[in-house]
Amino acid sequence: METERLYLRELVLEDVQELSKVLTDAESMQYYPEPFNQEKVVKWIQWNMENYKKFNHGLWAVIIKKGDIFIGDCGITMQKIENETVPEIGFHIIKNYWNQGYATEAAIACKRYAFEVLNYPKIFSYTTFRNIPSQKVAEKMGMTTYKVFHKNGEKQIAQVVCNTKG
Repeated sequence: METERLYLRELVLEDVQELSKVLTDAESMQYYPEPFNQEKVVKWIQWNMENYKKFNHGLWAVIIKKGDIFIGDCGITMQKIENETVPEIGFHIIKNYWNQGYATEAAIACKRYAFEVLNYPKIFSYTTFRNIPSQKVAEKMGMTTYKVFHKNGEKQIAQVVCNTKG
């Protein structure tokens, strides 16, 4: 998958070092129960590799074309929002690359893939109520509030956008 500035490719175990720059960072992972350790990053990549086989999607490595720079992950995973399992766009971008539009650019490409390739009728995004930056990315994807719910002892917001072709 390609955008103007980025390309997305499947994660591989060799990405552990680079992906650790975001998933083990306390500031980057402030909306998660805790940052990952190295072992959890390996499991994260393995989980995504299984998702590619099972669903034909997962979180992909996000690479800046110019200089071939790994900046994080973005993609579609199946997530439980209360009692529904839905396709959800998520991302984790290394903080040196925040506020440059990369998350939005990658997420919009994933939305297109979800609708045009996977033919999903809707795509979701959810995060903790405190994670305003991720909610803004969802809004830039055309998402609106779907529901507010509790997960991991914290208030979450789910956002959704419908496939207009379907």
